[in-house]
Amino acid sequence: MATPSRKSSTPGTVASKRALPRDPSSEVPSKRKSSAPPAPPPPPPLPSSRPFVEGSIVRIVMENFLTYDICEVSPGPHLNMIIGANGTGKSSIVCAICLGLAGKPAFMGRADKVGFFVKRGCSKGMVEIELFRTSGNLIITREIDVAKNQSSWFINKKSTTQKVVEEQVAALNIQVGNLCQFLPQDKVGEFAKLSKIELLEATEKSIGPPEMHRYHCELKNFREKEKQLETSCKEKTEYLEKMIQRNERYKQDVERFYERKRHLDLIEMLEAKRPWVEYENVRQEYEEVKLARDRVKEEVRKLKEGQIPMTRRIEEIERQRHTLEARIKEKATDIKETSQKCKQKQDIIERKDKQIEELQQALTVKQNEEHDRQRRISNTRKMIEDLQNELKTTENCENLQPQIDAITNDLRRVQDEKALCEGEVIDKRGEKESLEKERKSVGDNIVRFDNLMNQKEDKLRQRYRDTYDAVLWLRNNRDKFKQRVCEPIMLTIRDNKKLRVNAVIAPKSSYADKAPSRSLNELKPYGFFSYLRELFDAPDPVMSFLCCHYHIHEVPVGTERTRERIERVIQETRLKQMYTAEEKYVVKTSFYSNKVISSNTSLKVAQFLTVTVDLEQRRHLEEQLKEINRKLQAVEAGLIALCERNKHLEHKDNELRQKKKELLERKTKKRQLEQKISSKLGSLKLMEQDTCNLEEEERKASTKIKEINVQKAKLVTELTNFVKICTSLHIQKVDLILQNTTVISEKNKLESDYMAASSQLRITEQHFIELDESRQRLLQKCKELMKRARQVCNLGAEQTVPQEYQTQVPTIPNGHNSSPPMAFQDLPNTLDEIDALLTEERSRASCFTGLNPTVVEEYTKREEEIEQLTEELKIKKVELDKYRENISQVKERWLNPLKELVEKINEKFSNFFSSMQCAGEVDLHTENEEDYDKYGIRIRVKFRSSTQLHELTPHHQSGGERSVSTMLYLMALQELNRCPFRVVDEINQGMDPINERRVFEMVVNTACKENTSQYFFITPKLLQNLPYSEKMTVLFVYNGPHMLEPNRWNLKAFQRRRRRITFTQPSQ
Repeated sequence: MATPSRKSSTPGTVASKRALPRDPSSEVPSKRKSSAPPAPPPPPPLPSSRPFVEGSIVRIVMENFLTYDICEVSPGPHLNMIIGANGTGKSSIVCAICLGLAGKPAFMGRADKVGFFVKRGCSKGMVEIELFRTSGNLIITREIDVAKNQSSWFINKKSTTQKVVEEQVAALNIQVGNLCQFLPQDKVGEFAKLSKIELLEATEKSIGPPEMHRYHCELKNFREKEKQLETSCKEKTEYLEKMIQRNERYKQDVERFYERKRHLDLIEMLEAKRPWVEYENVRQEYEEVKLARDRVKEEVRKLKEGQIPMTRRIEEIERQRHTLEARIKEKATDIKETSQKCKQKQDIIERKDKQIEELQQALTVKQNEEHDRQRRISNTRKMIEDLQNELKTTENCENLQPQIDAITNDLRRVQDEKALCEGEVIDKRGEKESLEKERKSVGDNIVRFDNLMNQKEDKLRQRYRDTYDAVLWLRNNRDKFKQRVCEPIMLTIRDNKKLRVNAVIAPKSSYADKAPSRSLNELKPYGFFSYLRELFDAPDPVMSFLCCHYHIHEVPVGTERTRERIERVIQETRLKQMYTAEEKYVVKTSFYSNKVISSNTSLKVAQFLTVTVDLEQRRHLEEQLKEINRKLQAVEAGLIALCERNKHLEHKDNELRQKKKELLERKTKKRQLEQKISSKLGSLKLMEQDTCNLEEEERKASTKIKEINVQKAKLVTELTNFVKICTSLHIQKVDLILQNTTVISEKNKLESDYMAASSQLRITEQHFIELDESRQRLLQKCKELMKRARQVCNLGAEQTVPQEYQTQVPTIPNGHNSSPPMAFQDLPNTLDEIDALLTEERSRASCFTGLNPTVVEEYTKREEEIEQLTEELKIKKVELDKYRENISQVKERWLNPLKELVEKINEKFSNFFSSMQCAGEVDLHTENEEDYDKYGIRIRVKFRSSTQLHELTPHHQSGGERSVSTMLYLMALQELNRCPFRVVDEINQGMDPINERRVFEMVVNTACKENTSQYFFITPKLLQNLPYSEKMTVLFVYNGPHMLEPNRWNLKAFQRRRRRITFTQPSQ
């Protein structure tokens, strides 16, 4: 029911072995794009009554996909055999299943981009998969855009995302990335490369319960955490013990450190009290200065009250003065404004005078321009007359054009000849370079041949002196032979030198091209890759002799694979002689017992055939070198002749160019004179048109001057009025200045009296300032002493000393309270006593030497760290116990079902191998029971009774043995599998006929049982007389130039036609 297509002219047909489908149109595949109207969209998915399992594939539709234009495939619920020749499109169906179910292109190992799966020449492709569900079939559609390399997804014809599709596919337990469920053609070899761990994971996902793989992942995570916790607990315990031991060693040093610290604390306390005592002495002095300052401050207040009346009178007079000065400023402003207006009128009058002057100057300019125009017209007329006279004297040059044309034609002809000659020179030079390169190459080859021949002759001379002398004689006497003689000598030659060497005669009819009796393809499964004749070259007579007498065209050459199975090769192939890379095998049949006897011999290292020389080719190279030298001489002679000819054409070209230049100069002189005359006539016409009426211009200028004079007279009258106003304002300003002078005199007298009283006030204020500065200085000193005392006691500026450290609370000059520590009450209260006690305590403290404060810090720090580590260790141990409990619970839920599952697989796998007279086992393998990430499934097989069970690897077993093992393992999973379908593509290609038949019987028996999942088996060929089941579905894939279009495909019509042909044949 599948029809692939490779080209637009090859549709495909399908036949099925099972019952006919319900709708014949569903059997119509297409290779080409049909011209018929498109089919209506499929009906909505409905629950199916066929024996499909949940998630099985009901229908596959492909459009512009790989080799297909349009194709629809309807697989059966059990075993589906997809058969067709290579290249017809079988694997395209597998690709459609993978991509249609949200699989990645990398799963198939073909291409890395989804756009590569669209048919060449098409911009879009489509894959549609219909999956069986009891609640209603699920239709997944994927449209592929080649340009964007993107896909659009649809579920039941409704747009969706790839993530939703992946969730729907995963819900049906479909895993196209699992090789145990989906094994495409390009991934068959990778199954045997799966490690035991990877195989276990794939098996868990494929047939295990949904929670089995999750439990396995949890176990691996729990075990990793457990290892980390165990390591952490061990490290912390060791570290804790080291810390405790180290603290015990430093305990005595810490006690001596604290004894010294008590003395230092007392010293610190004494040093802290000393600033407080200094501060109290300064504070008392501050209080005395403060009282004297307050008395002087009262005297200053009384003097200031006596100056208030004089200050008020001075302020009143100052206000009068400001009023008069303001009026004076107003008059000055008015005077300034009036003067400005006068200045403006004067400026306007000056501008009027300037306008009159400009009108007069413009009239003068126009008069000068008119005189200049008349002069230029006269000069131009004279110039035109001179040019016309010169034109008349110039000869007529019209008869020069024929001469110029003739010279141009000659020049073009010479240039063509020159270009042709230069092209020939370039060709000759290229030919010369090519011949020189060829000569060098041939010479190098001859030298190489001579070197190789000398090496070969030296070896021959050293080992077989007579043969070497015979070769030299042959070269000097070759004319004595009628036929060709090959070196080394092939005839027995006896001459007067009495040399004797072995020689043979080649057969008359050539055996060199005789075909072998058996095709090499029949021997390739045994590791043979060529016949001995194909591995070396020799002259035809030599090759013919070797084929005739030694049958080298019948001797195959194999690989290491051949040597490994040499017994089987000898028994099955019946070859008499064969070679491998290191040995030669000869097989004979006993004349008496008819038993086969084989012997092998190790091949010796090559001695004489390590260097090969073709003498015929060397003679050909010498003749080729002579021919090249002859051609070079001819090319050089032709090149010299062409260079001489090119030089002559160059000289002739220069002469013609000079003649043409002289004629062109004579021809263009008359044209230039005519152009100049035409230009001057145009200029003269323009100058004559540009005329000017001087009388009219003079009249206009006179009228404008009169108008300006009238305006000027009016402006002079306005200027006289402004001058009178300015004089009146000056008189008023002088009167105000006299009043202001009287007020200023009175103010000066009052200020003199005020200054006398202020002198006494300043003396008193100066005394006050001195007292206040002294107070400030003492206050600042008190603050500094207070600050130093607080710093010694480690108290902040606003920090209050706690009550238990206080003895008294004196008042600080700045208003705050002083708070010396209470510990001061037991200490001396004078500076002398404090200094004496400080000296004594410092002497005692100096007796404690060799103590390091860092030891105490480290001791304290380690005590804290020991306590913290002890707590952390308790938490880690509780967490470790919890993880171990979790591991125990999860391990029981995972390992027991897994062992039962592997046992079932082993039972079926062993039964399959036993039916083939072979042995196979599947077991759960691990080196350490607690390393859950190292658990794996181990497959061990043996195909010969004489060998032991060996683990299935990519290297130990042959390709056919790996294919058989892979197929039987997948069949063992078939009945246990919870996946809806399985796909296996061309896995039988490496099997021999016996194993292929056995495996096929197992596939049919297993996949056609009731309640088993769907199975797709793809193969390009099958053996004859294989068993079939009624539950199988056989899908044949064809292509060719005569396939029907989709709209013409009708299976029932084909069957009726077949019955009619069958009924009519007997009558004929």
